Amino acid sequence: MADEKSEAALPIRPKQPKQQLTKGMEHMRKYVVVPEKTSSSPAEKDDYGVPSAIEPIRKATSDAASNPQNRTDPFQFGTRYLEQDSDIFAHNAWDHVEVDAQYAEFIEQQTIFQRDNQVSDFDKTRFNYKPEKWWDKFYSNNNANFFKDRKWLVQEFPILGEVTSEGYGKCTVLEVGAGAGNTAFPLLAMNRNEELKVHACDYSAKAIDVIRAQDAYTAQSEPAVLKADVWDAAGEVLPPGLEAGSVDLVLMIFIFSALSPEQWMRAVSNIFTLLKPGGEVLLRDYGRGDLAQVRFKKGRYLEENFYVRGDGTRVYFFEEQELREIWSGELSRTDDPEDESQDIPTDTPKFEIVNLAVDRRMLVNRQRKLKMYRCWMQGRFRKPV
Repeated sequence: MADEKSEAALPIRPKQPKQQLTKGMEHMRKYVVVPEKTSSSPAEKDDYGVPSAIEPIRKATSDAASNPQNRTDPFQFGTRYLEQDSDIFAHNAWDHVEVDAQYAEFIEQQTIFQRDNQVSDFDKTRFNYKPEKWWDKFYSNNNANFFKDRKWLVQEFPILGEVTSEGYGKCTVLEVGAGAGNTAFPLLAMNRNEELKVHACDYSAKAIDVIRAQDAYTAQSEPAVLKADVWDAAGEVLPPGLEAGSVDLVLMIFIFSALSPEQWMRAVSNIFTLLKPGGEVLLRDYGRGDLAQVRFKKGRYLEENFYVRGDGTRVYFFEEQELREIWSGELSRTDDPEDESQDIPTDTPKFEIVNLAVDRRMLVNRQRKLKMYRCWMQGRFRKPV
């Protein structure tokens, strides 16, 4: 028996890699062998589906030495601009960021790909029939833990700070598409107005169940400030407990985009009916070219700018002029004089456009060094007195 010294002196046979396939199976290689992953070059990297080579347009450099935070003081939300010498990853977000022509071309390429690989006719019918059931399923799975409370409400819509202030007086606020209460509950928490009434409505019965189950809802003393009910904004009836001409403010935060284009005018008409003369709509929603739209893959395109998510819920991405025409009543007309669908009824709601703008921001994942180009629409529409 050899001792340990002589055993250590024996040559060690190098380990051979295990053969993937026998020679007789080589013809099957491309069908059964997963190719090894190789590290991508910088040009192949992407930021959440967008090529990282695409860069934002920078503004002219200000006095950066005396203003390293790229802001004005006192700081106003929405005024941090990306300048020539700015470090993109120095902050979590940059305001009013425009992207170059390369990004516009990328959006167009993505849209063509999505259009060429759209949802089947069968699935279009399935997703458009009773869309509320998909939201019921969503809130059954996520309850109140998916969306964050919208703490930016007063920053974006200062009037909400006014109506919730002490002594403001009677005011009725309707939130359309309330979801799990991520707008309603922050309003309730900040409220100091004893005469404020907030009606939170959603066409998902499960979403309303989630709101009603929250401690902040059940702990209200009578008369309760917040009331939650099931209501379809594009339906034939008005919300429970509200009459025509009884609402001062309507909040529509990422809800109009959940409706199909065929539902828009019915929803606008219902809102117009509910508002008092001089009442306003506060809208925030998705804009064309937003990262959420660009990232959609095969089998998500329903129709132009209208998609279905993986969970079955739908989303539309708006152009500024499109929203302007919808809410002002100036609908687009075709060149076909025999097309009766283009005729605008005399009772079409015509809101005054107080404000409507595109909000482009670049959000940053500072740890992973990734950029996210977001595009939102924000509007304020008033019912004529």
